[in-house]
Amino acid sequence: MGERKAFKDWFDKAAARVLAGQVAGAMPSFDQEQFIRLASRNLKALEFAGRVRQFSDALAATLPKPIPKALAVLTESLPPPLPDCEAVTDGWLQWPLGQFIADHGLEYFDASMEAMMELTQRFSSEYAIRPFVERYPEATFDRLLALTDDPNPHVRRWCSEGTRPRLPWGKKLQGLVADPTPIWPILEALKDDGELYVRRSVANNLNDIAKDHAPLVVQRCMAWSEDSNERRDWAIKHGLRSLIKAGHPGALAVIGFGPPKNLAATLNIRPKQVAMGGEIELLARLETSADQAQELIVDYAVHYVRKGDKTSDKVFKWTTLQLPAHGSTALDKRHSMKATTVRALYPGVHQVDLQVNGVRVAEGHFRLT
Repeated sequence: MGERKAFKDWFDKAAARVLAGQVAGAMPSFDQEQFIRLASRNLKALEFAGRVRQFSDALAATLPKPIPKALAVLTESLPPPLPDCEAVTDGWLQWPLGQFIADHGLEYFDASMEAMMELTQRFSSEYAIRPFVERYPEATFDRLLALTDDPNPHVRRWCSEGTRPRLPWGKKLQGLVADPTPIWPILEALKDDGELYVRRSVANNLNDIAKDHAPLVVQRCMAWSEDSNERRDWAIKHGLRSLIKAGHPGALAVIGFGPPKNLAATLNIRPKQVAMGGEIELLARLETSADQAQELIVDYAVHYVRKGDKTSDKVFKWTTLQLPAHGSTALDKRHSMKATTVRALYPGVHQVDLQVNGVRVAEGHFRLT
């Protein structure tokens, strides 16, 4: 079996030919050879974003002027809408069209919004709309809010996904990072959407906002949970996932896990000294004198030693359990101390905290050599 093709390599000369033929289907006079030559020059030196932008620039050099006319040609050239919300990445070839709108359509709000609404039904316009959010925040949010009841789920998802403050691979929207207020009406409108594809975007937007405004997200989700339903419960829990993993007490309370009551806990670690590449064993014991059973989320946090005698903690999931009234339980967990591509290891004393429903209830230590 050969090596898996890097995603950037899908934007090659062959892709340029296919895209040229697509545009020529809507505009027979389109200079396909010129587009292919411009789009495919020196591709080996370019990463993914550079290739997409070069395809966009090639479109700008070969499409008719003015820009609204070019947008009309691109819209007419689009393939049929995606039949459902599965295999949405099948439309990856349309990515440069969104880049063209972002790069060259900013002065033409209405024409660009119409083009993006069509594009998102074939691929996505979540990246293309971000400069419009920055340039025309009020007009853009008004337009998107009006589209939250569109019959097409790809359009509804676009309303949420395109306004995520920290969209992966997308430009960070600093204004929304600072103040997410404009996003709330869109999320309110979509929180009970019948399509999971849309609700997942709502949850991802919540998760983005929570990175900078955890109390606001917890407050909003708490209000949503008062008259919730199965669809909304999923969006709430998925939207709070980072806060839940970090043991945020407010987020845990939203999903029904309050502070543990009358709980005694111990945490032992063995061995007390371990070499890099080895593993430790965590031995925990929980005991309660409470008169009622409790639902508990048990996690643990490792305080990794960093350069300069600093530490940073990382929370890991352990288990979820029900502790009976006046009951006890013993837990056992192994944790690897191997270096990874995202975490370098340094020798020294490491603290480990036992965390129950967001509350640190016990701690232990070991030395990494």
